[in-house]
Amino acid sequence: MFKAGRYLYNINVALEGVFQNKFRSLLTALGVIFGVSAVIAMLAIGSGARHEILEQMKLVGVNNIIVRPVQGGDYDEILQGRFSPGLTLDDAASIKELLPTVRQVSPETTMSMYAINRGIRQPVRLSGVTPDFFSVFNYEIWQGKMFTQKQLDNGAPVAVIGNNVRSVFFGNENPIGQQIKCGNVWHTVIGVAEDRAVSEDVTDDLGISEFNNVVYVPVRTLLLRYKDRSFITASDIQKARAQTMRGRRNDDQDDTPVNYNQLDRIVIQVEKSEQLVPTAEIIERMLKRRHNEVEDFEVIIPELLLQQEQRTKDIFNIVLGAIAGISLLVGGIGIMNIMLASVVERTKEIGVRLAVGAKKKDVILQFLSESTLISITGGIAGIFLGLFISRAIMDVAGILTIVTFQSVLISFGVAAMVGIVFGYMPARKAALKDPVESLRYE
Repeated sequence: MFKAGRYLYNINVALEGVFQNKFRSLLTALGVIFGVSAVIAMLAIGSGARHEILEQMKLVGVNNIIVRPVQGGDYDEILQGRFSPGLTLDDAASIKELLPTVRQVSPETTMSMYAINRGIRQPVRLSGVTPDFFSVFNYEIWQGKMFTQKQLDNGAPVAVIGNNVRSVFFGNENPIGQQIKCGNVWHTVIGVAEDRAVSEDVTDDLGISEFNNVVYVPVRTLLLRYKDRSFITASDIQKARAQTMRGRRNDDQDDTPVNYNQLDRIVIQVEKSEQLVPTAEIIERMLKRRHNEVEDFEVIIPELLLQQEQRTKDIFNIVLGAIAGISLLVGGIGIMNIMLASVVERTKEIGVRLAVGAKKKDVILQFLSESTLISITGGIAGIFLGLFISRAIMDVAGILTIVTFQSVLISFGVAAMVGIVFGYMPARKAALKDPVESLRYE
């Protein structure tokens, strides 16, 4: 009981010392305040970046390989007879049939057009897909059902619509069984896909595109009832020849090349992550043979791109965290300097306490309590400032920040340790002073 009272008395003396020099204590705490807030803000940026990567991983699916056509401007291959059929449904079928590491294959071709219903006319993206598209991208049917095999084989005029399409054209009504006109073809709505928003900074480089403003139809429906780009006519060859000749005469000529690809992309999902790279290499060799050695396609592994992006962001976050940690270190050095100055100023007070019976550990506890109180108070203020900065970064810069309980706990714990570690040396120096010499100090 006596010891507890002694400790409380020492802490009370420390509080008096802090409040007697409020302005100096505030300046001392500023280093800790800014250091803690910087740590919280930097960790919040890192958590936000990690969350975005994980969300993008969900959007691109797991273990996916994407094959896309490369739109070239030089058609010497066509003119020399090395004509490639481009990406076709046969390519997708061959990949699925021949590669044992492949789980699912999703061919896709798209067109931009206007949809019409009940006098409403809005631009939409018409996408020809198979049910594998929804499995590969973990995209659920919210209402209705998926295409049947018969509808896929016959190119039936049926559609699964995105959530925005449902809202614009049907409002609160049930769209199942109703008609929507895309281009010149009426489609019967058989399903509505779940709401899935994609941020603007997520691009097709990762195989991600808008989901909600899309009308999904069987891929053969789009090829049969709209346009199959794989049918190359004599006029297409002439256009390619003219573009090539103009390009040789004028490098600045901007002509859209002939798109002879039946598909806009093929998404292949493999069984295991370790099979991604070897499967991609096999697909590249296979397609090159099927395309008469014309490299008019590219093979992309979004998961590897995202992992590389995550590594880059992790390095960036480590650098930011180190900078924030240095600011805490500077704050600790500031506490030590101020406490050393305080020991010199209060030499006579220390001598009086030692002369009337205070022990060295009492003096150590007094000055250690002062430095710890300053750092803890600064840590609490730094937490609130860090929360404010994190919110401001998200609102002003548009960067996602997520403040976690662990980041707050770590920063506050480090702030408390700063007070103890950097306050010990001045406290020990005060305790080692000779009482007689301290009382003579002027």
